[in-house]
Amino acid sequence: MNLGILSFWHVHAKDYAREAEEHPETTITAIWDEDEERGRKEAGKSGAEYIGSLDELLANDSIDGVVVTCPTNMHKEIMIKAAEAGKHIFTEKVLAATEKEALAIIDSVKREGVKLFVSLPRVYDGYTLAIQNIIDTGEIGEITQSRVRLAHDGATAGWLPHHFYNKEACKGGALIDLGCHPVYLTRLFQGMPKSVSAQFGYVTEKPVEDQAVVTFHYSGGSYGIVETGFVNPHSPFTIELHGTKGSVLYGMPDDVILLNKGEGFERVTIPTDQPSPFSQWVDHVQHNKDTDENIALALDLTVLMEASYRSEQEESEVTIIS
Repeated sequence: MNLGILSFWHVHAKDYAREAEEHPETTITAIWDEDEERGRKEAGKSGAEYIGSLDELLANDSIDGVVVTCPTNMHKEIMIKAAEAGKHIFTEKVLAATEKEALAIIDSVKREGVKLFVSLPRVYDGYTLAIQNIIDTGEIGEITQSRVRLAHDGATAGWLPHHFYNKEACKGGALIDLGCHPVYLTRLFQGMPKSVSAQFGYVTEKPVEDQAVVTFHYSGGSYGIVETGFVNPHSPFTIELHGTKGSVLYGMPDDVILLNKGEGFERVTIPTDQPSPFSQWVDHVQHNKDTDENIALALDLTVLMEASYRSEQEESEVTIIS
C-alpha cells in the first residue's frame, strides 16, 4: 500500500510514520501538512514527496490510503475529502469531537466503500483481552463499579507540544487526548452508560483542562470512574473492576492482573497483544474485512466525549441518548 501522511500535528504522527516505514506492506510516498515547514521537514526525513496541496495529494491515483494526524477540528473535512477520493483512512483518536461530525465521516466512508480504522490501541493489548475474558466468564459477577486511570506530566514537564493547549484545534485538553483511553476501556468493559458527569482541573492555568474526572452512571446503580491528567509524573496506568463475586486489578503499580474471588488476590496470565491498530487497518484493507466493530467503539467514544464536555460546561449530569 502506498500511503500519504496528512499532517504531523499530532504527537503520534511520527510513531505512525515509523510504523508505516517498518511495515512490509506499506510505503510512505507523499506527505501533506497544514504547516508547510513542518511537512517539508518530515518529508525530507523519510524521502517521501511533500505535496503542498491536499487536493493534489488526494487526486494521486497511486496513493491507496492516508494516515490522518491533523488537528481534531480538521478531521471531518479532511476525512470526508479522503473518502471521496477513494482513499482508505487510518486516524488517531478521537474520530471527531461531536457525534454529528463523526456520523458524517462514517457515512462518507461507507458510501465510498473505503476502510476506516481508528487508533484505539489499548483495546488490543493483552491485559484488556484478559480482563474482558474475566468479565465474559462471569468470574467477578455483575460489575458494580470500575475505575480506569491514565495520566502523565506532559503539561508540567513541558514535553507536550504547545499546540496541544489550543482549545479550538484540539477541541479540549487532557480528557479528549489522553482520557480517550480510559473512556473507551470503560465503555468496552461496562457498555454505554445512561448518563455522565464531569469535572475538570486547570492546574497550569492553560486554556484547556489538564486534569479530568468523569463518572459514568449505569442502570441498576453501577458506575465507572475515568481519571486522566497532564500533571502527574508518577501515576501508573490502572484498571480496577469490582463485581458481585470478585474484583480484578491491573497496574497496581506493576503490570500484572490480580483476581480476587474471595480467597485473596491471585495473578492472572496475560495473553500476547493483538496486532497494532495500524497493522489491523492494513490487514482489513488488503483482505477486504469490515471495520464495523472498531468504528462502533470510536463513535461511542465521540458520544461520551461530547457528553462529558457538555457536562463540565453546564455543571450538570448529561443523559446519553441511545
